Amino acid sequence: MKSLKLIATGLAILCTGGNAYSEINLTAETASPGGATHLSPAHMTEIAGTRGIANIQLADGQTLTNSIQNVAEGKTDIAGTPYILPFLMSRGVGPYGSLGKEKGAELAGNLRAINPFTLGIFFLYAYDAKNIGGWDDLKGRKIYNGPPRGGALTNARSMIEIVAGLKDGEDYEGLQINWGQQVTLVTSGEPDAMVLPELFPGANLTSSTAAGKMTGWSMPKAAYESDTMQKYMQAPGSAPFTTGLAELQATMGNEWTFVSEDDTFRAFATIGGNVVHKDMDEQLVYDLVAAYVDTLDALKSKAPFGDTVGFDAPMQGMCGANPIKYHPGAARAWMDAGYKIDDCALAK
Repeated sequence: MKSLKLIATGLAILCTGGNAYSEINLTAETASPGGATHLSPAHMTEIAGTRGIANIQLADGQTLTNSIQNVAEGKTDIAGTPYILPFLMSRGVGPYGSLGKEKGAELAGNLRAINPFTLGIFFLYAYDAKNIGGWDDLKGRKIYNGPPRGGALTNARSMIEIVAGLKDGEDYEGLQINWGQQVTLVTSGEPDAMVLPELFPGANLTSSTAAGKMTGWSMPKAAYESDTMQKYMQAPGSAPFTTGLAELQATMGNEWTFVSEDDTFRAFATIGGNVVHKDMDEQLVYDLVAAYVDTLDALKSKAPFGDTVGFDAPMQGMCGANPIKYHPGAARAWMDAGYKIDDCALAK
């Protein structure tokens, strides 16, 4: 009987490819479909399952502010985040003010990065039918600027204040709604304009133009080059973004018009990635990330923005004031695949 059990065990191992993690169940949280924040963990979920590494239950449409706190507290295994959120958590400020500095720093210290992506490019846009004149025509308007809380809302409010000198609730009416309802709100016509992180091209922008042609405005050159904005774009999770106006117009097509005072479109990008708890098994993380890196070409081919969001740029947004370091298993997987991870991004 014992021999039969050993044979059965051996057959089971052979059938699963010998992978010790094939019965591992993990949970993950991310934003709504349509961007890199969703596509990245969705791809990891698929690859982990097909390769017998783990079964990942992915919940989308989540508020990432809560998601990374769930990871830090050990309630969720994987979550996407703009890197500004762990920074705010580590200081116990903004959406984490109720935690306090000490508890916030403790929780942020539990987070480790595993892979990068660009969440979106912040810019101002509106339906042509709204007759918006640009950044200097936002006073008194209704502006959709993100979900009810989180890094995106903080960034949008800051961008509007730096560029236009306007404050939410005082100089304009900010509208907030969860990401899953974005297209519904935009196409309803209730907002006069939007300041949101988007991708070129992205599903949200494509879906919204079904209700009418749109115009997008570059950040004014003077505002972009100002000390205040340059300093803001160096904050964790932010990076300057420029592209040729003609190139952007060609990418987005005839349903869009882009406005700038010269041939350059200026904005800023939100940088982030997926994070796990620092205590997640190192070999499990290695296997997950190695499989992910091995299939980056397949990941990029799944969306028109696949080549533009830094899926294969592991140092994107790392170091500096960003408190997040790479999980040792993830760092080893990237480096084994030939990518460079600087010492400042490695957990001690």
